[in-house]
Amino acid sequence: MLSRSKTPTLQSLYVILKLKFFSTNTKNTHQKLPTLYKIPAKYRPQAILQAQEVLTDYFHNTRSLPFTFAEYIGKNSRFSLLGLVSKIPFSRSCFPNSIQRFLRYHPINEFEFFFESIGVNHVEISPMLHTNKCFLCEDSKVFDAACALACFGFPWNKLGILYKGQVSIFSKEPCELRYRLSLFEQYGFGNVAVIGICLAFPHVLGGTSGFLDEIDMLFDDLKRVFLDFDLASEVEGNVDAWFEICRKVAIFYELGCEKGKIGELMGRNKSIFVDYSEEVLAQKIGFFCRLGVRKAEVGLLVLSKPEILSFDLEDRVISTVGFLKHFGMGVNKLKLTAQTYQYIMGRNRIANVPHVLRSLDLSEWFFDRLKNGGHGLLGSYVIGSVEDFDEDYAEQLQKIQASRTPVYTRRKLSFLHGIGFGENNLTMKVLSQLHGPGVELQERFDCLLCGGVNFSTLCRMLSVSPKILNQKAQILEQKIKFLFLDMGLSQDELCAFPACLCYDLEKRIMPRCQFHRWLREQDWCPYEYSLASIVATSDKMFMDRISDIHPDAPKKWFDCFLKEKHSTVAKQSMSHHQTSLGK
Repeated sequence: MLSRSKTPTLQSLYVILKLKFFSTNTKNTHQKLPTLYKIPAKYRPQAILQAQEVLTDYFHNTRSLPFTFAEYIGKNSRFSLLGLVSKIPFSRSCFPNSIQRFLRYHPINEFEFFFESIGVNHVEISPMLHTNKCFLCEDSKVFDAACALACFGFPWNKLGILYKGQVSIFSKEPCELRYRLSLFEQYGFGNVAVIGICLAFPHVLGGTSGFLDEIDMLFDDLKRVFLDFDLASEVEGNVDAWFEICRKVAIFYELGCEKGKIGELMGRNKSIFVDYSEEVLAQKIGFFCRLGVRKAEVGLLVLSKPEILSFDLEDRVISTVGFLKHFGMGVNKLKLTAQTYQYIMGRNRIANVPHVLRSLDLSEWFFDRLKNGGHGLLGSYVIGSVEDFDEDYAEQLQKIQASRTPVYTRRKLSFLHGIGFGENNLTMKVLSQLHGPGVELQERFDCLLCGGVNFSTLCRMLSVSPKILNQKAQILEQKIKFLFLDMGLSQDELCAFPACLCYDLEKRIMPRCQFHRWLREQDWCPYEYSLASIVATSDKMFMDRISDIHPDAPKKWFDCFLKEKHSTVAKQSMSHHQTSLGK
């Protein structure tokens, strides 16, 4: 690589080569590992090793980086290195020289190698690259910050966690980072513990002075749980172990638990952070979050009643009626629930219980039972061997297994069970009217939820009119936005006629609803028609109705609201009414 300190001729060559480099799209990263088809397979390991050595030498001798950091970059940027090697003709005798020659005349984007070396996935690097810089010396703050952190003891290949978590860390001066790290040690934590904490909570290094109080409260909690309650003795003395256990602690803050308030609670129940992996802990907490209650309340429930994590919340089978009875629901309410929500009845997996309860509008009731001492009931429930077994459902399930597409259909069925539908005949009827993969059905369902439809209301709508989910999510989003925001429709009105969502928005829903609103604004229509009367009525009956409302209404409808895309039948009906009025 040619440096800026060379002669004017070489300086000009430097500029030309740099411009040539940036004439290509440097923001495109390869999605597949570059192939070394130019190099015989038996020589590839040796070629890669040689390339790493040359790259290290390039960063150390040519770019004047300290050898330790040059070696970190050379040995931890495999994907970028393979991309470089794939461009160079292979010769067994002089391959290192070929690499050196290539680097001399073909500037590389050093940031690409740097970011990969600190642990950033290669597919995430592209947005991080500068549009007009390719040498680390052109933005030395990033590299200097990385060096300062590495000197403190941070593993070089984990610095990407900090960069992605709080990019502002890498804009700070090394002295500022060292000062802040020394403050953390004053809480009583050792070097390794501070590193693990910072990796799990990157904002403590990158936060501004305005966040110092929040950081102080966080460290008060951590000191309480790790030092006062001696959770530190359960942690192996390495960065990975500290990072792992701090990530589990971070889960509760991510739920919304207040910093500075839960240190003692975590310390008294420190087994949570020892007995469960982060994945298992997140999965079990996710079970309660699906109830739709405040996530901070879920965090406090788990911290105060850690035994709840030992229950099987995934594979057990439950009977909806039996489960509600087990948690204390009275006989009369059970009967009413069974009559009102027939599609929820029957068996289901306990993993789907949160959505079963949301479908019944009982999630708050259930969560209150858990908080007020009933959490043990979740572990003690056992279903009877033949309780709520639906033979019709089992027979239909056998037919699905014998069909040509059993996996496809089972995934749709899993979607229905996942939102609370039980193992019953009504669920199978709904299934028969649903079209599309289970993943897309879930996407459409979630789209309606995000649009403002209540979970329980949406399940009732789906049980009556399953075909509403046989549309793309974008189309459903447009319809919900129009009905709720533009027309001010209530959930109850939509639930009374869910099939409204099956009609065309541009040709039917929008013009008719807008016309009805205009009639009301003109005081031509003395009362509100139901959504079904407005949308579902045939063109002929619609024309009959508006003619009765006001003699000028058909002409206004045709001139201002009826689109050219409307059916010929509607236009003929309008013409017929005009003729009748003329007579």
